Amino acid sequence: MVSAAVSVDGYLDDASPNRLLLSNDADFDRVDEVRAGCDAILVGAETVRRDNPRLLVRSAERRAAREARGAIGSPLRVVLTRSGRLDPAAAVFAPGAETVVYRGEALDVVLADLVRRGVGRLLVEGGGSVQAQFLTAGLVDELHLVVAPFFVGDPAAPRFAGPGTYPNGPDRRMRLVETRPIGDVVLLRYLLGSR
Repeated sequence: MVSAAVSVDGYLDDASPNRLLLSNDADFDRVDEVRAGCDAILVGAETVRRDNPRLLVRSAERRAAREARGAIGSPLRVVLTRSGRLDPAAAVFAPGAETVVYRGEALDVVLADLVRRGVGRLLVEGGGSVQAQFLTAGLVDELHLVVAPFFVGDPAAPRFAGPGTYPNGPDRRMRLVETRPIGDVVLLRYLLGSR
């Protein structure tokens, strides 16, 4: 599953050094619920450097429910990096869940290793190039896209799902299974498999 929040014009962030909040508290809670239902959360190294995410389940009740099912409180944290340059003090390495880093491995190698580790449900949270790799490779079964009610309009800013050859083009449309207003943003949930 891929989860992303974008501006109306498809940007994941702006070009400033500060993180642009595209969502709201109610949607952050929805994402927390999605995280709680997954076995692993995957991001790229640029997301770690730029946003410094913890990638943990925030709700104590959801962590307790995971533990009652025999899982750890938060899913496995997975980071993809080409260079291996990651700050060991980054939040993704803080206590709360195990973190696995893959350096330069092909997606099929990463996924095979995650399966060996017991990962059945993977949440790909970012960034745009990592999400595009999974989408163009046809490895995504579900897309959660939250749209913020504003434009970014900066060509230097990162965009969601940039140029590429996507299996879900005009002749293989995704299936919209949910639209939900969440405060001032809207969730669009698509299934990408066969119709």
